[in-house]
Amino acid sequence: MTTAPAFRFSATINGRQVALDIPGDRLVIDLLRLDLGMTGTKESCGIGVCGACSILVDGQLMSACLLLAASVHGRTITTIEGLAGDGPVSTVQDAFVRNGGFQCGFCTPGQAIAAVALLAENPDPTEPDVREWMSGNLCRCTGYRGIVDAVLAAAQRGDEEPQRTPGQPPRP
Repeated sequence: MTTAPAFRFSATINGRQVALDIPGDRLVIDLLRLDLGMTGTKESCGIGVCGACSILVDGQLMSACLLLAASVHGRTITTIEGLAGDGPVSTVQDAFVRNGGFQCGFCTPGQAIAAVALLAENPDPTEPDVREWMSGNLCRCTGYRGIVDAVLAAAQRGDEEPQRTPGQPPRP
């Protein structure tokens, strides 16, 4: 088996500049988990349909299992590890805890990232809006009621946090 030639990758990940040499065929999911030790982003289906590997790239929701690292070179990436900035948890993460938005926790990182993307696009979603948006993130445990409640609760509390880019520390 041959290895793709090395590529000098750099990007801003969770507010931190990262630069390293990686194989040219490295997927973002492997870059995060294997090269950077960021294991919060999960790989499940490997074909971009389950949402477990959801990340934000320049604020847009994407599947890390489908992206070549070279395609996000120089861009800004936010993973579950970057949602809270310098705090213990973000509003979305707190809402998932308070509203029973997870059971086993495997899909929770992708669910939380998807919720952040939804609330950035639509800060006041209806329940049907949430259900439609979150339909790309599969969960086999909760039955979705807690997830929907969590996203709606985060939307109601969203104005309590200063506006900031995910992965960036809160403003003083």
